[in-house]
Amino acid sequence: MRTSSPGSRLFRFVGAALLLASPLVTQAAVDNRLLANATAARSNLLKTLEQLVNVDSGTGNERGVDQVGSIVVDELRKLGATVEFVPSTPAVGNNIVATLTGSGKGRILLIAHMDTVFADGTAAARPFRVDGTRAYGPGVADDKSGLVVGLHALKLLQQSNFRNFARITVLLNTNEETGSDGTRSLIEAQARQHDVTLNLEPGRPADGLVVWRKGSGDILLEVRGKAAHAGVAPETGRNAAMEAAHQMLQLARLADSAKQTTVNFTVIKSGDRSNVIPDFATAEGDVRATTTAEFDRIEKELAVLSQQKLIADTEVKATLKRSFPPMPKNPLTDALADKAQAIYGELGRKLTLEGSGGAADSSFSAGVGIPTLDGFGLVGGNSHTAAEYVELDSIVPRLYLLTRFLMEVGPTGR
Repeated sequence: MRTSSPGSRLFRFVGAALLLASPLVTQAAVDNRLLANATAARSNLLKTLEQLVNVDSGTGNERGVDQVGSIVVDELRKLGATVEFVPSTPAVGNNIVATLTGSGKGRILLIAHMDTVFADGTAAARPFRVDGTRAYGPGVADDKSGLVVGLHALKLLQQSNFRNFARITVLLNTNEETGSDGTRSLIEAQARQHDVTLNLEPGRPADGLVVWRKGSGDILLEVRGKAAHAGVAPETGRNAAMEAAHQMLQLARLADSAKQTTVNFTVIKSGDRSNVIPDFATAEGDVRATTTAEFDRIEKELAVLSQQKLIADTEVKATLKRSFPPMPKNPLTDALADKAQAIYGELGRKLTLEGSGGAADSSFSAGVGIPTLDGFGLVGGNSHTAAEYVELDSIVPRLYLLTRFLMEVGPTGR
């Protein structure tokens, strides 16, 4: 038998000490009771998800949005929540504010939205279905997965007899997909009354949370020209479509890749007959930026650059309408993300912490200075498409994550 040298014994001792100090060994113990309850809740969560997905609730479908809200509200009332319906004017349908009160100090706001981007009839054409490890259907990830994770996490809290929070408020939005014009002020007002906001948008495909988001805005370009016969006397006209094309090309140069600012024209309208020089054209452009200063720059340069015209005697007007403000990465968000990472570590899992060019309601709560984390729904992808999906294997860990997070933040609000 080979005997160990003093040096090799020392090496093994140091190695063992490093192993004991590693995060894998020192991570907090899993809450086995909660994990068992989350596992048992999986089938009921799927049933709720199927029920919601099979309701058409595109933005503007008042009946569908309110039907989705009614399903969730019935379950929230069973948990003892008080419910307020708030009209979403100028959108349609009722925003919902449901509140659970407890005995602790923390005030937590959960945000989700009931609307989707899909037209009426989509749910009937391709209803909820499970294929292997994924579920599919209109809005299954964005954001009906968030609705069910939030609802069932609150059920797990009740099952655990956990009431060590001052209040947990659930705010359900009817019109997030079109910019939340009918809900923004409500979100901002509610956020100011809470210590923390958690947005229940879908988890990122790599199993991530969102710690920053770009803000969004829209450029509206209007060009007025002069009509003329396109074959007989085109030179007497002033082609608004051609000027609009010129403007789109030059205004797109306001993008700045180094600052992650994007400008993309997406909707163009002009004329109704091929043999008439059009006297009017419009175009809409999508703007994304990580800072308010970038929106300020674009708005200022837009007015100047749009007056550099290709076709004389046309009138050009370009304006910027701001929508979602940026949700910047900051120390308060980082602290919440660290807490979430530690909780996920209890399951031996690791979150990716990501940014997004997509805008969401979390930007409104972050915009009024409230620590905000995003992406607590089920892990999913291909949102806004016919291939939208959620990962079924994410149900239990995501339920555990949100419920434990509420337990951690509830006592103090931090």
